[in-house]
Order: sequence, then structure tokens, then C-alpha cells
Amino acid sequence: MRQIAALLATLTALAAGGAVAADEARTPRPVVEAARAGTQCVEPADVMRRDHMRFLKHQRDDTVHAGVRGAKYSLKECIGCHASPTTQSVATGETNFCTSCHSYAAVRVDCFECHSSTPQAVVQQGSK
Repeated sequence: MRQIAALLATLTALAAGGAVAADEARTPRPVVEAARAGTQCVEPADVMRRDHMRFLKHQRDDTVHAGVRGAKYSLKECIGCHASPTTQSVATGETNFCTSCHSYAAVRVDCFECHSSTPQAVVQQGSK
């Protein structure tokens, strides 16, 4: 009986040690640069992580088919808030907003084949 108890104690200790080791060996999470200070995202972070592509596709359809620009889920607005202060981009550096998560998830980002990954300067009326 003592041998069984000792064996169970040993197995429990090994299993607990394995759980700690597994946690330490976990793939590192993406490092994401924070959004521009003083801004509020259009949706809570958990909603954006899960549904941002659906929002962007819906906005794309509204823009392309109906000419609706500058709406709630505008790619331009996302880039304006999430561009890195160091690279001025969401997709050129390893820790840039889009690149970091998409690399982690092994998802190809093809938005920037057509769209700029850097915020566009606001052109004031009357300036050339």
C-alpha cells in the first residue's frame, strides 16, 4: 500500500512539474505596440480580435459598392490609431499592430498590397 501511495505521489509531482514546464515552453504571445494614446477603439478588444476581419470586409463592401467612406470600421481610421510611433506603419515591423498578430496566427495580410500601411497626412483645405 505504501508503494502505491509513493508511486502516486511521484506521478503527481512529475505531472505538476510537467505542467509548469509546458507553461514555460509555450509559444510566446505576439508583442503588439499600443494604439495611439488617448484613443478609444470602436469595439472592445476581445470583439476586435475575433471579428475585425468581418468588420473590414463589410466596410469594404459599403465603400466599393455604395461609396460610403470614413465610416465606423474604416481601415484608414484603424491605421491612423494603430501605426507604430517608430515605423509609422501597421505592417512593416515585427511588432507592428497587424504584422505581430497575423504572424503569430500564420495568417497572410494582403490588405497592404493595395492599401497604404501608414497613416496619410490630412490635407487641409486650400493647401496644395
